[in-house]
Amino acid sequence: MNSLLLILAVTISAAPKDETPKGPIRVLVVSGEDHPAHNWKATGPVVRKVLEQDKRFDVRIVEDREFLASEALFDYYVLFLHFKDYKPTAREEQIRENLMKFTSGGKGLVVFHFACGAFGEWPEFEKIAGKVWDKKTGHDRRREYTVNITDKEHPITRGMKDFQADDELYICLTGKQPVKVLATSRSEITGKDHPMAFALEYGKGRVFHTPLGHDTRSIEMPGVGELIRRGCLWTARRLP
Repeated sequence: MNSLLLILAVTISAAPKDETPKGPIRVLVVSGEDHPAHNWKATGPVVRKVLEQDKRFDVRIVEDREFLASEALFDYYVLFLHFKDYKPTAREEQIRENLMKFTSGGKGLVVFHFACGAFGEWPEFEKIAGKVWDKKTGHDRRREYTVNITDKEHPITRGMKDFQADDELYICLTGKQPVKVLATSRSEITGKDHPMAFALEYGKGRVFHTPLGHDTRSIEMPGVGELIRRGCLWTARRLP
């Protein structure tokens, strides 16, 4: 009997830990500055509302990216980037160091809409985000279009169906990092399919990136909200 208990104890202790601790998933949404066309004061609360439709999420918004230089960042399981910087801050070096440490150490990162340009002059950000703003192109006109699920087996998109977006369609993402493309849409400008959602790993951490989410209406589209929630859950090592 004692031998059986010992075997069970060893088996349990050796089991891989692939989830965050049970309880609320603490998400930090960082906003506070963006392109003038992006009303971050309005979209931040909508992001929180959409995420908290899943009761596992506990979302906080900060409107100062210098918070990323604080050790308090590491109290969260998922970091949700919702800003575009134009000038480095006084603590830029610490911000970048913390972002690398947070993600590579095993936490979750979400890159949302124009956060693809959040750190425009930092080459490492392309490795973290998978793809970044190319600074040369932009997007299709605002319109309704179909987001096609291209990976039906990935945990984020498993069981999801194609859905409608009412948004800008970004054609401006570039990068050489290997990523797992999960969904695409076809551009009127290029006539090509462009990624609307993809996933990758950075060190031990998981990264979910979507260029969707121009404004409150676009974020509240049912399929978009579901995709964002699932992406956040995957980065936090929880099952959608």
